[in-house]
Amino acid sequence: MPDTKRHRYRFLKWVASVVFIVFILLAGIAWFLNVKSRPMLTDRIKTLLYKSTDSLYTISFTKVSTNILTGNATLQNVVIKPDTNRYKQLILLKRAPNNLYQVSLKKLVVKHFHPLILYREHKLEIEEVLFDKPEVLMTNKQFVFNENRPPRPIKSPYDIISKNLTSFNIQSILFRDASFKYINKNVAKPEVFSIDDLNIGLTDLLVDSTSAEDPTRFYLLKDVVINLKNYSYPTPDKLYNINLNQLDFRASTGKLRVKKFALEPLYDEMKFGRVAGYAKDRFDIQMSDISLNGIDLPLYISKQELWAKEMAVANGYVSVFNNNELPQREQESKVGKFPHQLLQLLGVPILIQKIKLKDINIVYSLFDKESKQRGRLSFENTSGTISNATNVEKIKAINPFMNANLTTYLMGQGKLDLDFNFNLTAKDGAFSYKGELQNFNARVLNQITKPLGMVRINRGNVDKLSFNFKANDVGAKGKVDFAYFDLSVALMKNDPEKDHLVKRGLLSFLANALIIKSENPGPDGKLVSANVSYDRPANTSFFNLIWKSLFVGIKYSIGITEEKQSEMRDHIAKFKAMRESHRLRKLKRLERRHQKEEREQNEKR
Repeated sequence: MPDTKRHRYRFLKWVASVVFIVFILLAGIAWFLNVKSRPMLTDRIKTLLYKSTDSLYTISFTKVSTNILTGNATLQNVVIKPDTNRYKQLILLKRAPNNLYQVSLKKLVVKHFHPLILYREHKLEIEEVLFDKPEVLMTNKQFVFNENRPPRPIKSPYDIISKNLTSFNIQSILFRDASFKYINKNVAKPEVFSIDDLNIGLTDLLVDSTSAEDPTRFYLLKDVVINLKNYSYPTPDKLYNINLNQLDFRASTGKLRVKKFALEPLYDEMKFGRVAGYAKDRFDIQMSDISLNGIDLPLYISKQELWAKEMAVANGYVSVFNNNELPQREQESKVGKFPHQLLQLLGVPILIQKIKLKDINIVYSLFDKESKQRGRLSFENTSGTISNATNVEKIKAINPFMNANLTTYLMGQGKLDLDFNFNLTAKDGAFSYKGELQNFNARVLNQITKPLGMVRINRGNVDKLSFNFKANDVGAKGKVDFAYFDLSVALMKNDPEKDHLVKRGLLSFLANALIIKSENPGPDGKLVSANVSYDRPANTSFFNLIWKSLFVGIKYSIGITEEKQSEMRDHIAKFKAMRESHRLRKLKRLERRHQKEEREQNEKR
């Protein structure tokens, strides 16, 4: 072997030996530190949690394993639970938190905890803590002494750790596939809410001499990120499923986004009421894009109050159907169930300063027991804003009104501008509504006037329909201005032998001749307004009140008033009497003819 090759071989052999020796030394040190660090790590974790929570929480685990080379540690069968006796003491001391937690999981993983830094600099720095499939129980009880308390610990955690550590930092805390149960103890009968497959990320937990007073942090954190991929649960009455798809929330921006929300009925329109056992409204709701901005997370965490600056809802529909062929539920009253009244009944205090709607379709349908037909009223591509949506008493004391300014298209054609003003404090559900509809073909209303009003519009053009109503639980009063021309209608009836409505020829003729005004303003140029006073049946809905009050106003405007209808009934009665008299005279003529023929027959014999 040449000298150069021999020297190269000896050099490589020497390097390999040195690397092997270093590896053995490192492995030995790692083993030593692993073994030595476990008791210290265990003690530090338990002590830190206990002290930093004002002696409220303890942690237990069956086993801890560490790897000094990777800086990782794993805790098995972890349970974090509150000390109930200490909790009672903290209540007396007025230091107890509103929320109490209990967490259990099979495994907690600590990644890159840097033990050398802990030894040398007395800093506990951890890159990631992973709670894998934890079960979290949260109990909420609100205390007066926590009102207006800032989102930071009562006592600085740094004062607790400063004797042993100069700082404590976890870059990322992850709750993966968490099962979460919430118990509300602020009501007489505690309410329970549960959810699974929840992912929560806590970013940059820091305890040092300045973090407790850092205004950019809440609960010592820089950010909280919540993610829920899919969530579905049945409503208590087993008639619907509520579905959420892709919920994301980030606390630093206060923004929550839901890709899709749906209230899905479990039965089709005609079967739904039969399953319920009576003529019950069936709701079908889907929204494809929902976002909330400016959410006050500390307020929600401490008091379960949802305050947000703005909410946006786009690309969805709300469909309401009722089959009034089914029996009404006598004991069920829909009084107190207008939108603003239902908002007041929510169990969660809520304030959304502004709600923006875009491209929402709203459909109200009714199967009529008399016509055996389905009536449909639609408001398509609805957009606009709703302001001051709240049930918070102190907010209502400042501004007791919720306003909705909307633009929609009636039956997808006529542009309709709507303005609702809801009194949030009125005991009788008072609200007002006004609007203006311009330039549309009146025949589009046949979708609702034929099946629900037994009136078919043959032709007619609308220049403007404007209305202004005040309403409450018992009904609506207001004014309707209906400007139109070239109107002709037909009155309909249900023919049991046919599967459709048929025209009532004579009545239609009389209606057009005696009642219906073909134009408004008339030849004199004066617009005739209709003053409406509509009494609401207690078992009818908000949508029913709106359309029925308008329908009465439209009928009055075209001449179908109670007086005119009474006049037409008189004409019909006279006509029937004339027809009966004519029938009797005809019978008498036939009888006399028959008698004459009999006499002539007898004379021939």
